[in-house]
Amino acid sequence: MLVYWQILIAFIRVGILGYGGGPSSIPLVQIEAVNNYGWMTLEEFAEVLALGNALPGPIATKMAGYIGYKVAGLFGAILALVGMVGPTFIAMIVLYKFVDVFKGNVYVKGMVSAVKPLVVVLLGMLILDMFPATFKGFSHYIIAGVTFVAMKYFNVHPGLVVVSTLTFGALLMR
Repeated sequence: MLVYWQILIAFIRVGILGYGGGPSSIPLVQIEAVNNYGWMTLEEFAEVLALGNALPGPIATKMAGYIGYKVAGLFGAILALVGMVGPTFIAMIVLYKFVDVFKGNVYVKGMVSAVKPLVVVLLGMLILDMFPATFKGFSHYIIAGVTFVAMKYFNVHPGLVVVSTLTFGALLMR
């Protein structure tokens, strides 16, 4: 019974604090699943993140559902998803009536402006934490370099890069 509460509370925290959506929530999911509760290792987290990014849909909810399922089965997955999505869903319903009022508010603009660097730092910390778990050989550095150049300089769609990388891995990295 305790594990159900832990799952719900962990993903409520992520759902509330994950300002900006999926990618900015990933470091928070890592803190809860790996650091706080030890539900998985950093290597397992990296694998879940990679698989989640290869599939369509919001990354944070896919990860929450998988982690909840891994820890406590179907009910754990449901609780993780409710925790992840519930707070924002409720806030959207309640705050929707006030959107026009707050849109131009200088305090709201200041909060949004201040939190942007925080999101970048959270993502940077995630990258630093995951680097050793992800880059296990020279081929991983080549993949990272090629995918970066393809997306940054040749504007290759990330979906095509994901499919190409999965195909490459299946055929040549067995």
